[in-house]
Amino acid sequence: MAFLFLGMSYGFLMRSQGFSFLYPMLMSLFIFAGSMEFVTANLLLLPTFQPLHAFLLALMVNARHLFYGLTVLEKFQGMGWKKPYLIFGLCDETFSIHCAVDPPEGIDRGWFMFFTTVLNQLYWVAGATLGGLLGYVIRFDTTGIEFVMTALFVVLFLEQWDQAKDHRPALVGLGCSLVCLLVLGSEQFLLPAMALILACFFVLRRIPPKEVTP
Repeated sequence: MAFLFLGMSYGFLMRSQGFSFLYPMLMSLFIFAGSMEFVTANLLLLPTFQPLHAFLLALMVNARHLFYGLTVLEKFQGMGWKKPYLIFGLCDETFSIHCAVDPPEGIDRGWFMFFTTVLNQLYWVAGATLGGLLGYVIRFDTTGIEFVMTALFVVLFLEQWDQAKDHRPALVGLGCSLVCLLVLGSEQFLLPAMALILACFFVLRRIPPKEVTP
C-alpha cells in the first residue's frame, strides 16, 4: 500500500510538471530509487543537462545503499542469476522485508527474496504509472502523503524488535541516528549516522549478547 500511494504521488508530481505518464512509468522501472526519481524530475526541468552533477547527486542521495548493501552479501550468496536483479532491486523497503521476514518452511529462500523484490518493484511501477495517468484528469494537493513510508518503517522496526532476541542492533541504530541528528541536523546526519552504526556493529560482533534467563 505504501508503494502504491507514494508511487501515485510521484506520478501526480511528474504529470503536474508537464511530463507524460511514460516518464514516471519508465523511470520507476529502470531507476527504481524513489528519492532519486523525485530529484530526477527537477533535473529534467533544468535548462541544461549536467551529467556529472546528476551522477554525484545520485551517489549522494543513494549512498545509504553502500552501507546496508554490505549486510546482505551473505544473504545473496549462491543466488546465481537472481543475484544481479536482487542487487538492483534492493530498496529500503525490500531490505527491511529481507531482514524481518523468514521464508515459510519448505519455501526456497532465493525465490522468496526474488519475488519479494519483483512484487515491490511492480507495486511502485504500477503506482507511478497510475498516478501519471490519473494526473490527466485529477488534480489535488498530495502534501503529506509521503508519511505512509515513515509509518511502514515504524511497523517493520516494531516487527523486527518483537522477533529479535538481541535488541542491541536496534538500539545502536536509534542511538547513533539520534546523536548525529542532534549534532549535524536533519540535512547532514544520514551518512555519518550510517558510518557510525557500521563501526558500532563491527565492535558488537566481538561482544556476544548476554543470555537472558526467564
